[in-house]
Amino acid sequence: MKIDRRSFLALTIGGAAGTALTPLPWKLTDDSSIWSQNWPWTPVPAKGENSYAYTSCTLCPGGCGLMVRMVGDRAVKIEGLEGHPINDGGICILGLSGLQLLYGATRVKTPLKRIGKRGEGRWEKISWDEALANVTAKLGQLRDANQSHTVACILGSKHGTTSTLFKRFMTAYGSPNVMTTPSVQDTLEMTLQVMHGVEAEAGFDIENSDYILSFGSGLIEGWGSPVRMFRANSAWRENGVKVVQVEPRLSSTAAKSDQWIPINPGTEAALAMGIAHILIKESLFDNDFIENHTEGFAGWKKMVLDEYTPEKVAAITGVGKTAIVRVAREFAGADKPLALCGRGCGDTPGSLAEAMAVHTVNALVGSINREGGVIAVPMTAYAAWPDMTMDSMAQSGMVKSRVDGAGSDKFPLAASLLNRFAGGVIAADAYPVNALLISGANPVYATPDAQAFKKAVEKIPFVVSFSSYMDETSMNADLILPNHVYLERLEDVPVTAGLQKPMVGMVQPVVYPLHDTRHAGDVVIELARSMGGSVGDAFPWDNYEACLEAVLGEKWDALSEEGLWQDENFQPAEWGEAFETASGKFEFMNSAMGLMPSYVPLSLEGNASTFPLLLIPFDSMRLASRFISDPPFVIKAVEDTVLKGKEMCVEINPATAKSLGLANGKSAVLSTPKGGARVKIYHYDGIMPGVVAVPRGLGHTADDKYMAGKGANFNALIGPVEDRASGLDTAWGIRAKLAKA
Repeated sequence: MKIDRRSFLALTIGGAAGTALTPLPWKLTDDSSIWSQNWPWTPVPAKGENSYAYTSCTLCPGGCGLMVRMVGDRAVKIEGLEGHPINDGGICILGLSGLQLLYGATRVKTPLKRIGKRGEGRWEKISWDEALANVTAKLGQLRDANQSHTVACILGSKHGTTSTLFKRFMTAYGSPNVMTTPSVQDTLEMTLQVMHGVEAEAGFDIENSDYILSFGSGLIEGWGSPVRMFRANSAWRENGVKVVQVEPRLSSTAAKSDQWIPINPGTEAALAMGIAHILIKESLFDNDFIENHTEGFAGWKKMVLDEYTPEKVAAITGVGKTAIVRVAREFAGADKPLALCGRGCGDTPGSLAEAMAVHTVNALVGSINREGGVIAVPMTAYAAWPDMTMDSMAQSGMVKSRVDGAGSDKFPLAASLLNRFAGGVIAADAYPVNALLISGANPVYATPDAQAFKKAVEKIPFVVSFSSYMDETSMNADLILPNHVYLERLEDVPVTAGLQKPMVGMVQPVVYPLHDTRHAGDVVIELARSMGGSVGDAFPWDNYEACLEAVLGEKWDALSEEGLWQDENFQPAEWGEAFETASGKFEFMNSAMGLMPSYVPLSLEGNASTFPLLLIPFDSMRLASRFISDPPFVIKAVEDTVLKGKEMCVEINPATAKSLGLANGKSAVLSTPKGGARVKIYHYDGIMPGVVAVPRGLGHTADDKYMAGKGANFNALIGPVEDRASGLDTAWGIRAKLAKA
């Protein structure tokens, strides 16, 4: 879309420097400066007066406020925006490196049409008119053949107006097959739906808690809003807040916690139930909440007392009985305790039963909708979309079963099950998928069992990517219609990373688009208009900016002028009004759905005789593992205990390594039932015997000379394991073996 002076963010002279909360050693900064001078694409700004532009970050769910230093029309530095309620001047290393994503060599600069085999990297530049005509023609042919339901769409987020435009297009067109990239928030939303009876997001009042019990959440490794968690972690230490980290590996979060509790991988739910056992047995629960605001406690109580004694839980988890009792008593004795779950940075949805088990620990002590606890934050309908009329073809397509099975009788709670998409495409039991649109996601890389997903994409006749970058998914597309990067576009950013209040940020362009790219929202509107009929009628706006202004209504002024909207008047519902279940109370056991908090052992792929080890991933703030890969500056910061040359390191307990004859620093071959990789052995006392760990975010194969060929993709070594309750991927690891190279 054309960006005029009205829509271009005003540049104000002056400003103050932000505080980077992920400091790098001076030598590293110097090395990076020298290293980067040889990049042919490194911009050298002209001398001139400094000015500042303000926007929001979209590189993770955190939604931090940014201040971009400008020299003329060139962006030269990104800093955190002081006073912003999320990051208040702080910025993570990925956000700090955003200019390399703006000016980087891997950007797709114009629409491209594949002329070779998929993945071969042979492309032809085409005009936008030709690109849009190709998409319109293909989608028109399918719709004329009553096959609109055979078109699928994968989005990076289910929130925001751009994603809603895609979903609106698919509905008007006549396909139910819209999927979004999953995270632990999906599981937490289901937990609130089952136990609270509300459609809400889980907010965590971490700033006011005085005891944090984390079941594997990488609190300073990307969980939630990273900069917010950095700030909270510093405040916890200053204010004497106790932090207990439960996980099999001594992560950065565990190392900086007051107590690290090593646990057998995948048994976190059992520990939560064991803590609940102590809270119940010793009457350490909030009697008012339990007596007056819960349903099903008596039956659930009996099950907990019978099946989750400290002795049984210790045998399952490897956590000593004494530690279980001590943590339970400490948790109950705190004024504002808070239990969290979601492994690593929270990109793995996890088990619904496990999330419910952890939530009961909060419920027992009354940390529901209270200061310092878990808050059900309503999904604010801040955008008012006009009604649309669906023609007979759209109505016929929308009643078809979904390829991923979401919303079916088997998985009624699920709105999207991306982990089941590849299997559905390959099997084609109901119908084939004939076209796929992908925006804001890189599923060929980021989805577990990446090979299967690539195989599924190869089976789809027509694939369109809206990526700004030549990533793994783009490499396997037929057409690339490149989006503006976040520093070039206008867009709302609902913040969904566990905040206590509804908040929406605004991405505003700080530079004019550098290349022949278009806003994905504009492209959707143009496609709809080209389709005509009721599809076109559903999109009455001239362009994306007009759409955004119209649907935001009264919030448009606040967002466009302040760059942020927050519901300052929001207050969590009181217990008497907080629950919309059949009983009107918090439900420990949902008999209608057959769901209750419990420990459900997960059967991992592979047998123990062939694959004697357990492989788990770990996240790092220095490795991007979502829809983009590390910019060059960030990959330079990765430790040599994570990536040595081009080989990634596998962490292994020295005792386990000795039993296998694997010397520290030597090369080895890591194998799982899904694949293998050459790795470097790294003896690490901070990982439990029999368990090995590798980083997520390496192993890229796309056209990026700074990232391609470095390490292995963890998603190529693991497959999804379907949660029988939710349908989401619940895999936390896979069986593996190591052998000398």
